[in-house]
Amino acid sequence: MLNVLTIFGTRPEAIKLAPVIKELQKASGICSKVAVTGQHRQMLDQVLDLFQIKPDVDLNIMLHNQSLFQITNRSLTGLEKLFDQERPDLVLVQGDTTTCFAAALSAFYCQIPVGHVEAGLRTENKYNPFPEEMNRRLTTVLSDLHFAPTDLAKENLIQCGVPEKKIFVTGNTIVDALQNILEQPIHDAHPVLERIPHNSRIILVEAHRRENLGNPMENICQALDKLVENFPDLHLIFSVHKNPKVREVVYRKLQNKERIFLIEPVDYPTLIHLQSKAYLILTDSGGIQEEAPSLGKPVLVMRKTTERPEGVKAGVAKLVGTNAKSVFLETARLLKDKKLYNKMSRIANPYGDGKASKRIVQIIQHHFKRKKEK
Repeated sequence: MLNVLTIFGTRPEAIKLAPVIKELQKASGICSKVAVTGQHRQMLDQVLDLFQIKPDVDLNIMLHNQSLFQITNRSLTGLEKLFDQERPDLVLVQGDTTTCFAAALSAFYCQIPVGHVEAGLRTENKYNPFPEEMNRRLTTVLSDLHFAPTDLAKENLIQCGVPEKKIFVTGNTIVDALQNILEQPIHDAHPVLERIPHNSRIILVEAHRRENLGNPMENICQALDKLVENFPDLHLIFSVHKNPKVREVVYRKLQNKERIFLIEPVDYPTLIHLQSKAYLILTDSGGIQEEAPSLGKPVLVMRKTTERPEGVKAGVAKLVGTNAKSVFLETARLLKDKKLYNKMSRIANPYGDGKASKRIVQIIQHHFKRKKEK
């Protein structure tokens, strides 16, 4: 049996790896195990319950207001013990989190091959997003199999010196997860929707990135407040991240404002449902940039850079930065210009067809079969 150990620690990783884990569990000749670091405790557990994934190992590294040093150190220490016990044939990681990098580094120390799901995303700015850009670059250097979601991601890897024979364009597994959720009936809509008149336009907001903490978050909130003041039919739903530095600014600036609803982070099906009800989406989230095109929702990306330029190129997303004036003007333009809105709201997802997970598992099987034959 081929022993594959999948490691993750945050909600986005869990969402994107859930369909891969399901495929690994069904695959012949593979013993699939799952380890979580618990980098995002509560939000991670939501996704594990949703996709009915029970980790074989839970390192539970979460500390209150933890630093990058603590996340990395506690992950490395826990994974050292785990790898001594398990000795898997392949360690599978996803994306650009600190868990992803720590798991790849731990596997390297133990001379265990690494497969990197969602490999090759780049902004070419080491501090934006921080620390994700360096996490994924360092993971690239440590990986043996690179599962690139798009052709552009493949080209980025080639530019980094990765041999083409080690790169596989699979599509993004988030499309697999999204399609799975869309096939399921909606049981309970979020109660906030009952407080919004049917003829209103809804903006869904999600912002949490480290580089947007502090002044950028203040600017975003200023723009949101001004948007509601200027558009009487507008209602704003802000899913407020658990990070205390996010919550302090958002609640101080926007709490008790008319037509602005601050809600706790929701589970994944509810998030998809809220996206489907939104007129447009303002976010700094990578996952939402990938999901919204399948729902026909324009996305304004509140960041200086994006490692997902495919959506911008396809015309379904636009970078607007975090300057208050820019966020306000670009959003107002989309609210006023129906032609522009219709152009951005067409359903066109450049990130995949929902079969990425099957491709990844087939590639793993083929790779290790060839390796064994040699």
